[in-house]
Amino acid sequence: MTTPPTPTPKDLKKTLQSWGFEVFRTLPDRVLLAERVRENLLMDSGLAVLAAPGLALRVRVRAQKSDFPGETESFLEARARQQGAILRARGFVEVDVVWVPIPDPSDERQQLDLWVEVNFVRALDGLEGLQQTLGAVLELARVALPNGR
Repeated sequence: MTTPPTPTPKDLKKTLQSWGFEVFRTLPDRVLLAERVRENLLMDSGLAVLAAPGLALRVRVRAQKSDFPGETESFLEARARQQGAILRARGFVEVDVVWVPIPDPSDERQQLDLWVEVNFVRALDGLEGLQQTLGAVLELARVALPNGR
């Protein structure tokens, strides 16, 4: 039995939209999804459907320094990884850690916050697996909060 070819990002975008997902951006190798944060404000959700080299789902979890004042950067990284433990249990693999300084929009020399983002990827067997995995991932908290909230 042969595996069906991986859909192109353009085809993935159409499929995801037909399933009711908001598309944030389409890139040559992936489709970035968005979630509605308020009535008309769309923000990047940290979910991307990868089309190359094969169909996969990339999920970002993060910890924000503003949520853990006085804690070290290594603590933030550990909290982000802890938040992603459920993803590892569901077959995702950690692929990288990214540190994102959040500058003050009125003075870029000032930093308002620091985020540590841990990215996980899971290879998928076709669109049915994608739909099921996306639904499950959307139910998960992807931002670490104090006291496990």
